[in-house]
Amino acid sequence: MSEFHEPAEELSKATREYRRALNTLQEEVEAIDWYQQRIDPCEDEQLRKILEHNRNEEMEHACMTLEWLRRNQPGWDEQLRTYLFSEGDILEAEAKATGKSSGAKGGKNEGLGIGKIDH
Repeated sequence: MSEFHEPAEELSKATREYRRALNTLQEEVEAIDWYQQRIDPCEDEQLRKILEHNRNEEMEHACMTLEWLRRNQPGWDEQLRTYLFSEGDILEAEAKATGKSSGAKGGKNEGLGIGKIDH
């Protein structure tokens, strides 16, 4: 995610800042994964506690960056308010927010939403 898809000089300052934040978020999430993978096989209790602490610090950094995105890039606020801290099925949160059926019940596709066709 570190490269621009368009020439950097053609992008607005805001887009370059968004990119910087998105790169940072990706790096923080990757670091969380790396620490978690090191924690699982770790046999030394003190080292395990240090790795867990470090993993949690990376979570803090990721959340801080996510909050910056929420405040600064259109769309994040609305999406985070829909899904974060919601209860129940996550796809149902989308259905509730959009007024559309998610098809999530029992994993069945409820159709195209165009009504019943009799044969």
